Amino acid sequence: MEENPVSAKYYLSDVYIETLKRHKARHEALGHGFGYEIRDLDSVAGAIVCGGMGRERNLIVDKRQKNLTPVTHIKGNVNTEDIRKMTPREWARLQGFPDNFKLVLADTHLYKQFGNSVSVPVIAAIAKEITKKLAESEDK
Repeated sequence: MEENPVSAKYYLSDVYIETLKRHKARHEALGHGFGYEIRDLDSVAGAIVCGGMGRERNLIVDKRQKNLTPVTHIKGNVNTEDIRKMTPREWARLQGFPDNFKLVLADTHLYKQFGNSVSVPVIAAIAKEITKKLAESEDK
């Protein structure tokens, strides 16, 4: 998680939260388990997914930002429940990217990239096992 409060641009509008609630209720009525998830700031993150409602899978309650004046054009007002989406940097950290990894694209593209990414530590562990197996097969 970010150490300091994040920009108000990551906080959802009250209109958007109502849309999410209606969308989830519609799916629940149809017997689907689809919908947003709101987690505590210090809880375990869910899956990082790209597209659709991917960013809404890891909404968090973050009461640290006191200035919730909109910095982008939104419908309605910034929500008073302190619900925000995770930042691209937070997604990068969840996927195992180091903090010195440069985030040079717009947020929309970064969410897509990290949603499509395979976790860096997982790839490292797989590569280590492949190397080990190759070394074992050479010894035979």
